[in-house]
Amino acid sequence: MNKKDYYEILGVSKNATDEEIKRAFRKLAKQYHPDVNKESGAEEKFKEIGEAYAVLSDPNKRRQYDQFGHAAFQNGGGSAGGFGGFDASDINLDDILNDFFGGAFSSFGGFGRSSRSSNSNRSSKGKDIRVVLNLTFEEAAFGCEKDIKLDLTAECSNCHGKGGFGEKTCKTCGGAGRVLEQQQTIFGYMQTQKTCPDCRGVGKSYETICDECHGKGIVSKTKTLTVTIPEGVDEGFQLRLSGKGNAGLNGGANGDVFIEFKIKEHPLFERDGADIYLEVPITITDAILGCKKEIPTLNGNVYLDIKPGTQNYTKLKLKGKGIKTPNSFSRGNMYAVINIIIPTKLDRNQKSLLQELAKTNLEDSSEFKNFKKYVS
Repeated sequence: MNKKDYYEILGVSKNATDEEIKRAFRKLAKQYHPDVNKESGAEEKFKEIGEAYAVLSDPNKRRQYDQFGHAAFQNGGGSAGGFGGFDASDINLDDILNDFFGGAFSSFGGFGRSSRSSNSNRSSKGKDIRVVLNLTFEEAAFGCEKDIKLDLTAECSNCHGKGGFGEKTCKTCGGAGRVLEQQQTIFGYMQTQKTCPDCRGVGKSYETICDECHGKGIVSKTKTLTVTIPEGVDEGFQLRLSGKGNAGLNGGANGDVFIEFKIKEHPLFERDGADIYLEVPITITDAILGCKKEIPTLNGNVYLDIKPGTQNYTKLKLKGKGIKTPNSFSRGNMYAVINIIIPTKLDRNQKSLLQELAKTNLEDSSEFKNFKKYVS
């Protein structure tokens, strides 16, 4: 399905600043919020605006969207190990709106018209975790396995996430999990629903609070994950481990773990996407007469054929000797960049040989002729 451009949805340019994106969203959110706009299609338009803002307000998601468009969030976005990691269903517009309007629209899930059953025992997804993982040049190029330690929250095994024992109906909200509150907003006084502060939206309380989690239903723990890093990852890539983050509340899904990579520089190779570059030093005589030069590649040494008369900074292509592109079968190239080393110390015989060489007439070459046009 073709999706509308996020910049077009918010009515901003691709060069818009964060503040311009925020102002555009605020304006459209006021205009299309279903509690204010009763026209047909307002609810869908509002969700569309929220999805666009959720991407463009996040620097990482915006960078990926600018580079790959909607496809950035479709390749494995919902599975462990997928790149991108954005799912429109993960958007919590309550949180977005609370940042702008101070909770005036906190009942977005039902637009202030939800029944008791839809608000009671409301679950929420656990918080995501972001990890920066250091890799060597070779680990990023060939892939590897890494163990990472995470400090996260998990469901309490003692009370199975309930928070206590001896379940009973919450007296504060009467089991609804929500309480009504009247608040003055930019549209006047509005009645909104908020999560019950006593039962945290569960609609229940307990005769005995769990000693392990102290009524929270979740506990802190350190967990070690073994992560498989695919071939060819680079800085700016993001690996998503679905459901490996913090525990959700009231039976909600666990959050995700997002891994970002920091790649150590190699002493010889320089990377540009899937291509790699190697500076190859040769002597003047090698450049003049030509030679075969043994050079390193990521997959072992090869012999490079350097033709007679090779010029400095000549770039020689070794097809398919680069880095594999993640989630594909394509591989980049390697480029050997010739660096002719000029000697700084010569003995008498060497100077004599070079003086003989200097007698060679190169003035008729096209390079000298073109140069002289602008000198004379």
